[in-house]
Amino acid sequence: MYMSFNQENHAQKGSSKVNDERDWWRGAVIYQIYPRSFQDSNGDGIGDLLGIIRRLPYVASLGVDAIWLSPFFTSPMLDFGYDVSDYCDVDPMFGTLADFDLLLLEAHRLGLKVMIDLVLSHTSDQHPWFEQSRQSRNNDKHDWFVWADAKGCADGTGPNEPRQAPNNWLSIFGGSAWQWDANRQQYYLHNFLSSQPDLNFHNTAVQDALLQVARFWMRRKVDGFRLDTINFYFHDKQLRDNPILPSEQRNSTIAPQVNPYNHQEHLYDKNRPENIAFLRRFRATMDEFENVAAVGEVGDAQRGMQIMTQYTAGDDLIQMCYAFDFLSPEVLDAQRIAAVINLFQQHSSDSWSCWAYSNHDVIRHPSRWQLDSSGQKLMNSLLLSLQGSVCLYQGEELGLNEGRVDFDQLQDPYGKEFWPKFKGRDGCRTPMVWSDTAVNAGFSKVQPWLPVDAQQQLKAVCVQDSDSTSSLAFYREMLGFRKSFSALIKGQLVNLKVSAAILSFERVFEQQRIFCAFNLSDQEQALTVDSFESNIPWAQGWLPLQGLSYQYSCSATQLLLPAWQAFYAIKNGNVDD
Repeated sequence: MYMSFNQENHAQKGSSKVNDERDWWRGAVIYQIYPRSFQDSNGDGIGDLLGIIRRLPYVASLGVDAIWLSPFFTSPMLDFGYDVSDYCDVDPMFGTLADFDLLLLEAHRLGLKVMIDLVLSHTSDQHPWFEQSRQSRNNDKHDWFVWADAKGCADGTGPNEPRQAPNNWLSIFGGSAWQWDANRQQYYLHNFLSSQPDLNFHNTAVQDALLQVARFWMRRKVDGFRLDTINFYFHDKQLRDNPILPSEQRNSTIAPQVNPYNHQEHLYDKNRPENIAFLRRFRATMDEFENVAAVGEVGDAQRGMQIMTQYTAGDDLIQMCYAFDFLSPEVLDAQRIAAVINLFQQHSSDSWSCWAYSNHDVIRHPSRWQLDSSGQKLMNSLLLSLQGSVCLYQGEELGLNEGRVDFDQLQDPYGKEFWPKFKGRDGCRTPMVWSDTAVNAGFSKVQPWLPVDAQQQLKAVCVQDSDSTSSLAFYREMLGFRKSFSALIKGQLVNLKVSAAILSFERVFEQQRIFCAFNLSDQEQALTVDSFESNIPWAQGWLPLQGLSYQYSCSATQLLLPAWQAFYAIKNGNVDD
């Protein structure tokens, strides 16, 4: 049999509870835009806010609910905007505050929420706060950053005692997490580049200042925030050494295998319990405004899922978080996905997740997992059927593989540090491809800041836009399918099962129950009645959903799924009124 989706019959049937404006984030699909690489409007080879405005109708046409803008704040751009020197202004590279206000207006006119990337754990070393802090040990902001004396002596210049860093903490970008400052004769902490000093969250004045930053943007009517490195905010006051992690417990979930950062158990440089109280303050600040939500990035290779559930439990913390379980190099088979979902459910019954396969920090997932077009479509359907919200990364809907960037074209300092074992993040940040014939794929009329990938250009928007069999068409179809059923948006995930390469589960919301099955392999697979004690999801009482052009066959004893195919059925034919 062959499943085809009649969008006209099912669209816009969500219940009032599903569409509750206060709860818009729950089950939302968020489209991440990396501003530098989306659309150049002024001919400097770098994307900008006016370029984003030009392309917003395309984003809205996908059927997503919100956009997440990676940083556009004033910055020296040593980490491409994640090193902020002014939290309350737009870098001239991207435009002006007036441009941002226009972007908000246009997004809202198109029905899109706008979430912005807040980088609170650290600033640029060119931020006025740090410039003042490093001047002396007794100025008004002397303790706004994490300062420490050299190990063993006050100034590190004792006789026969070479200067040593305060402890063994490492930067995720390589080397020690401590940088000596000759003026203060102390070290300062930087979890990333040495030009990105960490703020001291133990100082309530720092917290207050950052909450004012959030208020500044909420007054401009942003709908939410993506909170960068949310588990890095606090450090151990005693500056205790991190334990060495046994080799059998190490993985490359958040850092490449070549990075010694993976060799430590990060108990003291991040993941501190004091963070919970600050997140409550942040949530209370958001609640001063209407319908504002946040999604936090949890970067931890051992306890990411546990931390994610801690930060989203109840209704007074962050609404949702994502960890790196589906962003890692590890191939997602049925067993692995089930293990991640089970782990999440075990840690908390009232937390809300946000799932993603790709973003600006990782190799694009079709390249990471070596997926062909059928595999990509199946994995997209799975992502959009899980319980939780979803982040899609620009170009993901086109089925883009990782872009090629040679070493002499490389911009990313992380890639330069660990080349060639790790080639950095530039390959996922190459310019968006709009046209297969225009110069630079329609991104810019001049040489872009990163090269346009020739293979990606063959998959440009204009090529796929009118092709009903394209990856772009399928994303639109799947997003429309998801919106048609409240259970797929906000329902609980129950009856999770693995049978060989088939992953199956049910999504349940109020009276609606939908069965989902996915063959995550390139071989035909069968799901038999033996997998179910009763209530066979393709038997009497269940109606196969006509959607998404998937193929299947079923009998009284089994459901047969060809390679990379899915099956959806609804209990008793129940649909939203």
